[in-house]
Amino acid sequence: MSKAHIIGRIRSALGERRDTRVTDYSAIPRRYRQATELTREGRLDLFLSRIQHYEGGVFRCERAALRETIAHALSDRARQRLAVAPGFPRDWLPDGFDFVFDNNLTYTDLDRSDGALTTCTLAIAWTGTIALHHSPSEGRRALTLVPDYHLCIVDADQIVETVPEAIRRLRALTPSLVTTISGPSATADIEMTRIKGVHGPRTLDVIVVE
Repeated sequence: MSKAHIIGRIRSALGERRDTRVTDYSAIPRRYRQATELTREGRLDLFLSRIQHYEGGVFRCERAALRETIAHALSDRARQRLAVAPGFPRDWLPDGFDFVFDNNLTYTDLDRSDGALTTCTLAIAWTGTIALHHSPSEGRRALTLVPDYHLCIVDADQIVETVPEAIRRLRALTPSLVTTISGPSATADIEMTRIKGVHGPRTLDVIVVE
């Protein structure tokens, strides 16, 4: 008896079936909050408090002071040679540092750099999460995973309060890949020994531009 014949008999026995996944999914109750209830300043304060809770560094500045703030953040961490996303705005880069644009740098070059400098797609205040869909100013995934330090520029208008808001914004971009970052990389083994830097940078700094 052929395979096609067997499958045909099974289908006949089961009868006609409708794909109800879309209907079933829509029927799932969603009682969680899906929209912001905080003011713009409230979202910003909550986001920065989450980053600090995760032991990340935070800075706030106006756009006119961004170059100076980047220099301040890098000097505080004693970082000199930074791998930079290829589309990162050149006019934001301060003098006195060695910025190398990541035009397919090797993993060895990324690892030997003092860190990475990128923008982001959005940030979530409730979870203290930065999301990247790897646009030219955010760079490829390896840029934000291999170096031991990440300095990320976040525009205050990119900060949403809830995860559903972020998902809707990301879905509108139809990205092929999204990376989410909630503080410096850290993990714990079965004995609850916390180790930093296993899956990404051990140190994260965020500059929020208002």
